[in-house]
Amino acid sequence: MQVSQTLTDSEPLIKDWLMKRNCSVSPRQFVGFYLSLALVSAVIATLLFLNGAWLVLPFTGIELTVVGVAFVIYARHAVDFERIRLYQNRLLIEQMNAEELTQFEFNPRWVRVETGATPREPLTIVSRGQSVKIGQHLAQHRRKQFAAELQASLRRL
Repeated sequence: MQVSQTLTDSEPLIKDWLMKRNCSVSPRQFVGFYLSLALVSAVIATLLFLNGAWLVLPFTGIELTVVGVAFVIYARHAVDFERIRLYQNRLLIEQMNAEELTQFEFNPRWVRVETGATPREPLTIVSRGQSVKIGQHLAQHRRKQFAAELQASLRRL
């Protein structure tokens, strides 16, 4: 969780939380890994094909296709994030999920932060019949800590 304080042109920012996935591999490394995997599999399949095991070649193609699809699905969510910005008169929540940005805006004086029944459940922001799940990118042990910090910041308003 990264916390920073900045000013916008119109309204001072009180608190800014950015929660994102911890991706240990860059996109270039990810592509390089897949290409090396495909090259090794293709070499082995070709050697087996030349020795008479022709059925290995189509199954290698299927395997590489399935692994490639899984990698694409992973890559689409690699840059997902949640950003929560607290201003004097509004609480702005931005959620990026598979290249789709969703924004929610609440009056911070009417917001309630609810923790899940279990540590695995995300936090919920509730205000006037509307609710938003947050904290999906936080480790389970950090969710309650973040909820307490957010509640303390909301109470100071």
